Amino acid sequence: MKNLFALFAGATPFLAQTPAPLAPDLPQHTKSILDTIIGAGPVMIPLFVLSVFSVMLVIVYLLTIRRGSVVSSGYMATADALLRKRDYLGLLAVSNRHGEAIARVVQKMLDFTTKNPSADFQQVREIAETEGTRVASSLNNRVIYLADIGMIAPMLGLLGTVFGIIKSFGALGADLGTQRYAQLSSGVSQALVNTAAGLAIGIPAMIFYAFFRGRVQKIISELESAVTHVLALLSLQYNKRTAERAPVLLEDEF
Repeated sequence: MKNLFALFAGATPFLAQTPAPLAPDLPQHTKSILDTIIGAGPVMIPLFVLSVFSVMLVIVYLLTIRRGSVVSSGYMATADALLRKRDYLGLLAVSNRHGEAIARVVQKMLDFTTKNPSADFQQVREIAETEGTRVASSLNNRVIYLADIGMIAPMLGLLGTVFGIIKSFGALGADLGTQRYAQLSSGVSQALVNTAAGLAIGIPAMIFYAFFRGRVQKIISELESAVTHVLALLSLQYNKRTAERAPVLLEDEF
């Protein structure tokens, strides 16, 4: 028992020792992503504008560049029925109410046909092909904006990178004392942030451009097929009209 008490008595001084005070935490100067972007220089302003513009274009293209906005099954069925009935004025009225690209092509074609009854089928075909080419060019020109952003954004990022490198070399040549390394690291950070921002905007823009370009080519092929179908039906009507006029002309000659 005495030995047990002696053991506790000897351990008491050790237990009574107070822990050493902890060193106070040093302030941590950490930057948020927003602070880093703001401090990356003036080139980040046009890069930010390009990023917003590219996002808006992608949203608009997702809503507008689709098959229903160019060729719709309902309109094609209506056009087929009215062409077989030779109801050109009815089809022209229907085309005026629809906003599809094929409706605009048929509208131009029928407007020319109704105003020029003596025109032959070759002239009507040229009107349809010209309008179809215009619509196809319009679709291709719309998606080219994403390709422009994909090329401009990395170039702006490279410009910001050059500004950052200039700032770093300026810090090396100046007599700033202990602040030299802070200025050097700030310039390198600015250069890398601009490079990353330009690539982060340009790469998705090029990816979406490739995606929408493929969709546009597919839609243009469907538009060409629809125009060919309408022209084929119209050609049948022209042939019937020519066949109906032939006996009348023969009777007049005799």
